Amino acid sequence: MTGRSRPSDYSLFLLAIGGLTVLRLAVAAAVPVSPDEAYYWIWSRALAPGFLDHPPMVALWVRIGTALCGDGGCGIRLLAPLSAAAGSLMIQDAARRLGAGRGYASAALLNGTLLFGAGGALMTPDTPLLLFWIATLWAMARIVSGDSGWWWIAVGVAAGLALVSKYTAALLLPGIGLWLLLLPAGRRWLRDPRPWVGLLLALLLFLPVILWNADHHWASFLKQGGRTGSWHPARAMQFLGELIGGQLGLATPLIFVLCVMGLWTATRRAVSTRDPAAGLLVALGVLPALVFVQHALGDRVQGNWPEIVYPAAVIAAIAVPLTARILRPAIGLGFALTLLVYVQAIGSPLPLGGVSDPTIRVLGGWAPFAATVEDRAKAMKASFVAVDEYGLAGELALRLPATLPLVAEDPRWFLFRLPRATLAPGALGLLVRTDRRRTAPDAAPWSAIAKTGDIGRGRHGRIGESYTLYAITAGPNAGQLLTRLPSGDAP
Repeated sequence: MTGRSRPSDYSLFLLAIGGLTVLRLAVAAAVPVSPDEAYYWIWSRALAPGFLDHPPMVALWVRIGTALCGDGGCGIRLLAPLSAAAGSLMIQDAARRLGAGRGYASAALLNGTLLFGAGGALMTPDTPLLLFWIATLWAMARIVSGDSGWWWIAVGVAAGLALVSKYTAALLLPGIGLWLLLLPAGRRWLRDPRPWVGLLLALLLFLPVILWNADHHWASFLKQGGRTGSWHPARAMQFLGELIGGQLGLATPLIFVLCVMGLWTATRRAVSTRDPAAGLLVALGVLPALVFVQHALGDRVQGNWPEIVYPAAVIAAIAVPLTARILRPAIGLGFALTLLVYVQAIGSPLPLGGVSDPTIRVLGGWAPFAATVEDRAKAMKASFVAVDEYGLAGELALRLPATLPLVAEDPRWFLFRLPRATLAPGALGLLVRTDRRRTAPDAAPWSAIAKTGDIGRGRHGRIGESYTLYAITAGPNAGQLLTRLPSGDAP
């Protein structure tokens, strides 16, 4: 019998991942850069082993992307779609090795979540974190399925890179440790030096972050650890409700239900049979989930934090009988919701209101806003622009020309490898300040300050945020209190 051979299932899978990657690259180029992403762009211009908010991996990724594609959205986010593609390939192979069919359904479920879909087109510290978390799970799946013990080296490297991405990755170490201690298949590795070498490599990769913190009064560790300082157990039911409701939306409802059922099934199997594959899914899925539930008993859990649960959960979901019946509707709903978010982020076509629409509040109107700031500064013959909020600082740094210096007032900037501002006493400037701040501007750097106008920022006539402008005059101590930010002059 002659004729064209049909493409293999794996070829179709690669084609689908390639199509998704192209779509995400297009979305990355079309969606305006968010304030947080612009802030990370500043990080990328002052690379260091650590930053106040997070470890440095996101800054390195932005630096690589912008070196290849410039300082626009495509450059800043270039590695996000590529890492989502790599993560999809590793999830498929890990699922196959852990007994979840051929792995295609698990990869489809993960890509169907809004967390993974949106994260695959945006750049945050969660982007590299999720890739290296998946890489750790994948390398562990190779060990569970009987591959060489030298995969422990890959486990250590992947876990170390995850730690350099976000502190949440610390949950990998107790998860893998419990798998080693509690399961017969794990305990046999305790006498082998290779897991210990992997652990040492992970800690060595994280060591520069520790040393940076030690040299900066433990600023980043204290900031992240301080989240537990505000503890409100009386609001536990509210926080738990927000956690569950948020995950129903961000994982999409059907996929969330399948993931919860899958992790429950994996837990029962691990307890009853000591199965190493099920135990691994519990270690890297259930353990982080329990940590977030415990956190919600006294404080709010941000919606993106539990994303590390889903790589294990989508693999575990395949063992649930319900999955076979609702797999296609679950994936279809997930992709439909993700596409809707893409469209809304690009242009906000749905009239959801002004500040109630996060795509307008966070993304709307930054380019014309920066142009207006530049025009106002030129009209008043200001020699610099000043800001006192990091997200606004990032957006203006990215968009204002280098001929109009941008200076920032915030102690956080003194932790960066950035120069102090060089302002002559008496220099005239323009201070831009969000109206979300109800207090008066700090007068310490200025010898004179006077309100001179306001600006609104938004889309389609819907205002997402308003700002007040002040004419300012540099005081004698301005250079000691202000930091000069880089300039991107992005389109």
